[in-house]
Amino acid sequence: MAREWLMEAIFYEIYPQSFKDTNADGIGDFNGIIEKLDYIKDLGFNAIWMNPCFESPFGDAGYDVADYFKAAPRYGTNEDLKRLFKEVHARGMHIILDLVPGHTSTECKWFKESCKADRNDYTDRYIWTNSVWENGTGTGNTTGWLGGISERDGCALLNFFAFQPALNYGFAYPDPTCPWQQTPDAPGPMGTRAAIKEVMRFWLGMGCDGFRVDMAGSLVKNDPDSKATIALWQDFRKFLDKEFPEAAIISEWGEPDKSLKGGFHMYFVLHFGPSHYLDLFRTAQPYFSAKGEGDAKEFFDLYTKNLRLAKNGGGLICIPSGNHDMDRMARTLDEKEMKLAFMFLLTMPGVPFVYYGDEIGMHYVENLKSVEGGYGRTGSRSPMQWDNSTNAGFSSAPSDMLYIKQDSSRSKINVENEERDENSLLNTVKKLISLRRENAALMNTADFKILYCEKGEYPLIYARETEGEKIIVALNPSGKNASAEIELPIGNVKVLSVMSDGVLKNAGEADIRFLREGKAVVSLKPQSATLLKV
Repeated sequence: MAREWLMEAIFYEIYPQSFKDTNADGIGDFNGIIEKLDYIKDLGFNAIWMNPCFESPFGDAGYDVADYFKAAPRYGTNEDLKRLFKEVHARGMHIILDLVPGHTSTECKWFKESCKADRNDYTDRYIWTNSVWENGTGTGNTTGWLGGISERDGCALLNFFAFQPALNYGFAYPDPTCPWQQTPDAPGPMGTRAAIKEVMRFWLGMGCDGFRVDMAGSLVKNDPDSKATIALWQDFRKFLDKEFPEAAIISEWGEPDKSLKGGFHMYFVLHFGPSHYLDLFRTAQPYFSAKGEGDAKEFFDLYTKNLRLAKNGGGLICIPSGNHDMDRMARTLDEKEMKLAFMFLLTMPGVPFVYYGDEIGMHYVENLKSVEGGYGRTGSRSPMQWDNSTNAGFSSAPSDMLYIKQDSSRSKINVENEERDENSLLNTVKKLISLRRENAALMNTADFKILYCEKGEYPLIYARETEGEKIIVALNPSGKNASAEIELPIGNVKVLSVMSDGVLKNAGEADIRFLREGKAVVSLKPQSATLLKV
């Protein structure tokens, strides 16, 4: 089962270098996050996912760890991070860290020791071939190799960029012609497993509440059915249940039948692979565009299947507004369209995740030079826009010192301005979070059923239900009138909330035409939504 606190969690994702700078070096820091905790809580969020914050050369935004036991000095000290945990908890909130167990930086002590010719405790911590002339090309789940870099004979296999050597968790099906491919239960892979447990033990002991696990399905190599990787994570889950029974682990995996079986409490609907997540907000014709040329059918066909798997496994699903690896929602949707998108995100089951700045409609910054391996992703990692002061309140450093360039062309999109407008995107998100919390049928574990979703058609209608409370959510993101016939009892239908012309109201009228017992036609105006309590 999922941890109890996840049942009511609503997450806010923070990319620490771009959230709030308090020491005028152009880079966000832990103290900046502490300074803005009340803002996060006031919106209604009660949990935080913070992207990598450990010491790193930051070739890949901290996903290239140099020291798992030390906070990155640019963000602060271990004591600062511990204080962040304490301040989060003082507000009745939780915080999870980004854990990267699949690879490290080449600057990591583990790797440097592994490069030595003489055997030591780290010799088998990474995947090395036996000869520098044997590069391991084609080895499953790896992206390349490093050779000729050390006194040790052999090549180190990579997980992603050229500075991210893969940690050794073994091979589910070792190639008998490659004796360097160890089994998952060999001493080397078991030592790696023990080392990552020690990392988890350290930070959970410091006060964090769990981890979002990067590339969780990729650890064991040559594992096509993922059985060995599932068994590995079941071992991690057993360790957590014994020592830290309230700690949560959330997977970047994309296959709930595997991640939940492995013991993860929740998994993300990812923007790559078969999920069709991009069909909602980020294709050339997203479903939530007023053009009305999108299609949500394939997304929901797979989503409902995965939701059943999640429920059967006692886990949860997250549909994020976005994250640090994808284009900002505002690149394809305008403000009115985003309001309907958030109406959807905050009335769906599972645990909502909102990427920092999405709540004010921050834009993707075009044509930025790559920072820390971001490349096309860099435009989604620009500094948070807080107010109308210098650097939109992110930093008091000179603008040319900002680590990532800010979206100066749209600096008026900021928290200060949004808070003043009752019907702003920010205040709409805040109202929707409150609406979710006030109605048990809209919360994380309430049942879900599609009532109307046809290929290329509008509206989208679904039901949420728990313990005798039932809410029907009807959404029409298109710019045309839309209607659908659904099951709906005659009488006792209360309009809970209405969104029309970009304005969310707690009461209003619904266009419902009852046909016969149990059947009705629900009609929706262009770009509108209605929540019915039945």
